[in-house]
Amino acid sequence: MAGYSPLDDPENARFAWARYWQIMRWMALFSTAVVGVVLYVLYLQIGLVSIHLFIASALGVWLTIMLMAALMGLVFLSSGTGHDESIEDRLEDERNR
Repeated sequence: MAGYSPLDDPENARFAWARYWQIMRWMALFSTAVVGVVLYVLYLQIGLVSIHLFIASALGVWLTIMLMAALMGLVFLSSGTGHDESIEDRLEDERNR
């Protein structure tokens, strides 16, 4: 059976999720700035071509950074709150033999 997770407490969960969404907002701002730099460099490198290239590049860069931020944020949320330690390790007995 799984142990008690600190995220089961509503106050801890509220604080952890508020911190997670704050990080996501900052990463969205950072990602938007990176997209601006990427689009500027693309314009300098290849000039004015199809608008579809710029839209696809902007979406690709922005979504890639946001996906990385979301997944890493969840890893830090799980580890930082102690949620990782609350699991039951069924293989612990086998490793200690």
